[in-house]
Amino acid sequence: MGWRRSVLVAMSGGVDSSVAACLLHEQGHRVLGSHLKLVAHGGVEHGCCGPRAEADARAVAEIAGFDFEVVNMVDHFERTVLSDFFQEHREGRTPNPCVRCNQHVKFGAFLDRADALGFDLVATGHYVRTWRGPGPGGRWHLGRGHDPSKDQSYVLHMLGQRHLARSVFPVGSQVKAETRAHAARFGLPVADKPDSQEVCFVPGADHAAYLAAHAPDLVRPGRVVGPDGEAIGSHEGSFRFTIGQRRGLGVSTGDRTYVLDIDPTANRVVVGPGELLARRGLRAERVGWVAGDPPAGPVEASVRVRYRGAEVPAVVKATPGGGARVEFRTPERAIAPGQSVVFYAGDEVLGGGTIVETWR
Repeated sequence: MGWRRSVLVAMSGGVDSSVAACLLHEQGHRVLGSHLKLVAHGGVEHGCCGPRAEADARAVAEIAGFDFEVVNMVDHFERTVLSDFFQEHREGRTPNPCVRCNQHVKFGAFLDRADALGFDLVATGHYVRTWRGPGPGGRWHLGRGHDPSKDQSYVLHMLGQRHLARSVFPVGSQVKAETRAHAARFGLPVADKPDSQEVCFVPGADHAAYLAAHAPDLVRPGRVVGPDGEAIGSHEGSFRFTIGQRRGLGVSTGDRTYVLDIDPTANRVVVGPGELLARRGLRAERVGWVAGDPPAGPVEASVRVRYRGAEVPAVVKATPGGGARVEFRTPERAIAPGQSVVFYAGDEVLGGGTIVETWR
C-alpha cells in the first residue's frame, strides 16, 4: 500500500487521541499508535497513565488495524516534569505540569522518537488548530480549538515553528460531540469514556498528599499572617496553598479571606480580603513566541493567566533573556506565579511563558 505520510500518534487511551489516530489511518496515512508510560503506576490507574489506559489504547489500534507500541518514558518524565513540579513548589509557586509535559515529553522526547523511527509527523488529540501562511517560507500559526469548551491552546503555547511543522491535530477542528460520534462510527470501546480531569501522576487528585510523600522537605510548619504581618494561624507547609485560594485556609477572620501571597523563604502564607488580590501587571520567564522571534515592541493582546480563565486586554512587551512584561488594562485578580500566561490575537496564539512575579 502507498502511504500518504507516516505519523507517530501519542495515544493516552482516551477518546480524543484514539479518534485522532483512527482518522489519520482512515485518510491513508501510516499510523503507529504510541502509548507513553510516564509514571511507575504499579498497577494503579492514574488517569491517562495506567493499565486500563494502556489496554484501551491497544484495543483501539487492534480494532482500527494499525501498529501499536508502549514506550517507557518514566525516567525522562521524572527528570523534566516531576523535578520542575517539586522545584516550583519549593519556590512558592503553583506549577502547571501539563504544560511542562507537553513541552518536554509530547513535543520534546516524543518528537525525537519520531525522528529516530523515521516518521514524518507526530499527532495528538489536543483541541487546537494550525495553519501555514502563504508562500514557500510561510510561517506556521497556532489557534484555538474549534470547540471553545475543549480548547487546549493554553497548554500548547510553547509550540514553535519546528514543532508545528511536524505536528497534526486531527480533532482540533471539530467539537467534542463529533469526536465521540467518530468513535462510535469506528466501533471504539472508548466512545463514551469520560474525560480525565486529574493530573496523571497524582492519585485521587490529592496534590498535597502526593507532595508530602514525594517531596517531604516541603512539609515545614509555618505561620499564616494577615496583610499587616500579624500571625493569625499556622500551616504544615506553604505548598498546600495557592494565590486566590479561599477554602481550607485553617483560619477564621469573620470575613471572606483569600491567600494573597506565599513567601517560601519565610515559610509564610499571607491572607486577607479579596480586593487585595488585584494586580496591575506581571513578569514572565521562559517565554516562547509561536512565530519564533519576539515582537520588536509592545503589542496589544488578550491575555489568559489560568487554564479556564477569561482573557483580559493587556500590553505585552518582550524583555531580554526570554522574558515578558504584561500590563493589564484593568487590574486582574488572583494571579498565581508558576501558572502560564498566554498571549492571544483573536483566535491565534502569539506565545506565552511562566508567571514569576506580579505587582499592584
